[in-house]
Amino acid sequence: MGWLDRVDDQVDALRQARALQEASRSAEAYAVLERVLRGTTDPRTRADALVQRLSALINLGRTAEFTRAIEEASTAVRDLAEPYLHGHLNALAALAAHHQGALDRCVTHLVRAARALGAVEDPDRDTAWGWHDLAMAYSYLSFHGYALGAIERARQLGLTAGIPEETFAAPGIRLRNAVALDHNGDSDGCLRVLRDVASDLGRFLRAGRAGQLRPSSLAAYGYAAARRAALGDRIESGTDADPARLISHGGDSARARDMRDLGQVCLAIAAGRPIEAVARLDTVHVANETLGGAEPARLRSIALARAGDHAAAHRADRLAFRLAAQRNDRLRDVYIDGIAARIDHEEMRREAARYEGEALTDPLTGLPNRRRLERYIAAVVARGERVVIGVCDLDGFKAVNTRHGHHSGDLVLQRIAGVINRVMRRGDFVARYGGDEFVVVLPEAGMAEAAEVARRIGAAVAGEDWESLVPGTPVGVSVGFAEVAGGGPTLRDALSTAFEVADREMLKAKSRAKAS
Repeated sequence: MGWLDRVDDQVDALRQARALQEASRSAEAYAVLERVLRGTTDPRTRADALVQRLSALINLGRTAEFTRAIEEASTAVRDLAEPYLHGHLNALAALAAHHQGALDRCVTHLVRAARALGAVEDPDRDTAWGWHDLAMAYSYLSFHGYALGAIERARQLGLTAGIPEETFAAPGIRLRNAVALDHNGDSDGCLRVLRDVASDLGRFLRAGRAGQLRPSSLAAYGYAAARRAALGDRIESGTDADPARLISHGGDSARARDMRDLGQVCLAIAAGRPIEAVARLDTVHVANETLGGAEPARLRSIALARAGDHAAAHRADRLAFRLAAQRNDRLRDVYIDGIAARIDHEEMRREAARYEGEALTDPLTGLPNRRRLERYIAAVVARGERVVIGVCDLDGFKAVNTRHGHHSGDLVLQRIAGVINRVMRRGDFVARYGGDEFVVVLPEAGMAEAAEVARRIGAAVAGEDWESLVPGTPVGVSVGFAEVAGGGPTLRDALSTAFEVADREMLKAKSRAKAS
């Protein structure tokens, strides 16, 4: 039984509003939802209408109304034990927070949305749309790997519910990935992704299924083609894939309007009218959230270079790169796995906070540091408990720092911290020992349990999408375990011996990995 099957009042109107939003007619959907809210007293109907209304406001770009709409929807949803509603509301709240520039709040909503949607016991078409909106939020925040995973979940749930595959084509996700590559100097990578997007559209056109594509998807396909043309690819006009025709779609979506305006700039560059392109850039006003704040500056650079003003083009390129770098710096501060780890380990944070004035937490990953680790092991051994410690050392981390810089290295360490935390057993302890080395402590465990924990850590790290975070530099982990034998006055020596043994086992694991 799906969500709407449990709603008793004005279900037809709620379904009508959904259909209108799917067709990028959010203003009409908003009017329908307002009528529902004026005429219902049913708590489920009211909650659904308020969540949908927030979606319509986001689509229309009515930013000033976001905060109140989120508060009203949250109040209506709070007392309903329905994971779908909580998940979809948090996905939309993440989008709204991103548009408002509140990235820390955005990431917290992302984590909560994924957990709530993942807890839906009987997923239906509404759950699929919840995953779709979560994918969009991930994409706007530049978490492209997460976005692709979420949209694939939406596509699979949608197919089960009878939604055509092309409904969740979501070309905008890969489009944002492509332009982000260009903003950071990888124009070849940008073109490769944009050509893949064009191949998908070609597949739908050849199969006669392009009519099933959503208007917002058509607009994104159009901008992808126009952007390719601006970078020098030859694009055929007068066909169903003509970018000038595609970017005219998008209904009343604010994001589609932005792509329409910037698409005209791209087409002017491609047609050999760079001065017109610069003039258009001087008059258009697009949201930074649509394709990143660096996109207008990057298009200005391309246009000025085509016009022969290479000094001005260089200045515009530097601005684009600086804007992209600023965004990456802000993202590091609220990186999603750090937020997830903090939510998971609320109790650990409260315990660490008791030691006021002492630095017991690693500031980068949020994990306990070496001092807190030593205190923890001492306390466990003092209670007479059996303890196994494991040393986890990253494989390939030097290449990450060399090729992508220490900023990317920090992101990898934050993600590794989240991955290890995620697979540990209840009651286990994880700390950052220093550099790219982490230590796990397994109380009341033996070497058999340690081997299983090592397998889970290795599998989880191997399953992460490192290519989207640090392209061309795979990341792995080698783990070695040892038991702590002894306590009391001999504890320091026992710990030192255990760490030496665990280090040797870790190095053996690293050698085996290199040999395989």
